Amino acid sequence: MGSEDQHTEWKSAWRDDYLKWLCGFANAQGGVLEIGRDDSGTVVGVEDAERLMEELPNKLRDLLGIVADINLLEEEASRTC
Repeated sequence: MGSEDQHTEWKSAWRDDYLKWLCGFANAQGGVLEIGRDDSGTVVGVEDAERLMEELPNKLRDLLGIVADINLLEEEASRTC
């Protein structure tokens, strides 16, 4: 799973405010913004991931003028009993 660092950031849900992270990554040495993980790295999932996968590339292009790789990784959420 790894951990957060200067090239990796975890967010539990998408907010357009996070475009600033992507802009920062684009202006630096790159990076990964993982949506669907909480601050401890636990998988929490993404609500309406299909819609986000359609909208995010357009937001990046239209608002920031950048093209980025956007991938959907399906992973089972951690469960504790």
